[in-house]
Amino acid sequence: MKSKRRIAVFTGNRAEYGLLFPLLKLLRDHEGIDFHLIVSGAHLDKNFGKTLEMIRNDGFNVSSEVKIDMNMDSLSSTPKAIGSAILSMTQTLENIRPDIFVVYADRFEGFAAAIASTQMCIPTAHIEGGDITEGGAFDDSVRHAITKLAHLHFTTNQEAANRVVSMGEEIWRVHNVGFTGIDLIKDSYITSEQSLIDQYKIDVSKPLVLFTQHPVSIEYDDTKKNIEQSLRALWRLANEGVQIVITYPNNDVGCKIIIEQINYFINNRNNKNIYIYPSLGQKNYYGFLSLALDMNKKIVCCGNSSSGIKETPAFYCPTVNIGTRQNGRLRAENVLDVSYDENEIYSKIRYSLYDVDFRNKCREIINPYGQGDASEKILDVLMKIKLNNEILNKKMTLVNF
Repeated sequence: MKSKRRIAVFTGNRAEYGLLFPLLKLLRDHEGIDFHLIVSGAHLDKNFGKTLEMIRNDGFNVSSEVKIDMNMDSLSSTPKAIGSAILSMTQTLENIRPDIFVVYADRFEGFAAAIASTQMCIPTAHIEGGDITEGGAFDDSVRHAITKLAHLHFTTNQEAANRVVSMGEEIWRVHNVGFTGIDLIKDSYITSEQSLIDQYKIDVSKPLVLFTQHPVSIEYDDTKKNIEQSLRALWRLANEGVQIVITYPNNDVGCKIIIEQINYFINNRNNKNIYIYPSLGQKNYYGFLSLALDMNKKIVCCGNSSSGIKETPAFYCPTVNIGTRQNGRLRAENVLDVSYDENEIYSKIRYSLYDVDFRNKCREIINPYGQGDASEKILDVLMKIKLNNEILNKKMTLVNF
């Protein structure tokens, strides 16, 4: 009897898990796969919604909870966390001994996991390599470092695939599959409008802004000032009757400053139009974005999350992208870039809510991130790829320009 292929997947935060979700379902349900889900990072932290419970509620058996020493109070916190994660992941991978290990994108937790797996001669697949975010969160450095460690590459767009090849990766290792987030949207992994109304007590007839602002590492000293500019703009909008749904940032250095400012600002300016949640969960988050599909509803995504760039085009949802974090990322024409300035943020959100021509333009955009079959393509490669010394023996190729 042919043995099952043992595949392990790492997830360290809510956004990453949400994007991995369609692939995780395929891996879990495949008869030829012995599937192991490794959960770590913010999933285990109650301050960020403790999304481990959400993962279990989604029907996944968690093979290992990898605890990382994380106290994100200074710029030395991240390298300390990476060191802690490498040690913990090494032990976990030693116990599971997967045939293939899968890691996503550009987070420091995933970087640590990839260091552990590749140094243990475990074939490692990297999703979303080759993207560019020049915004100072070290995303590019971490993402490209994982690319050079990994043995298989699943990119979200052709430009990203070209960059991976340009980094010297052999063409046979690189697969342009599209963006897994579109898979979820295509499969209607979206909370219904009525469920959102019941759960969050929103009024869908009123304008609504969905806001998340993450810290930026090289702007650490300006974190407080930058989030204050955004909050002041949101406060002005709330006073005009716009509903503001705020979610916490990810667990990067500076996150505590942002969370403190959100809670301080809102608690000292009580307004019934402002709602704060550590995490909405992917399905509810998409539910809010999907309201934009109805032209009569005024919905805007705002902040500096990559979801405002990559997922909003599928919902025709306008995005106001604040600051530098997403600089350089491939984007559609529904995205408006603004600086850390209260007046600019305020005016662009109002423009996105009320300008009919721009709202119509958002409904005509072409999504550059695929059609919604990325997970199936990834699964096909993971099952067919030969697991031998060739996959581990990486060669540097030369691209002629």
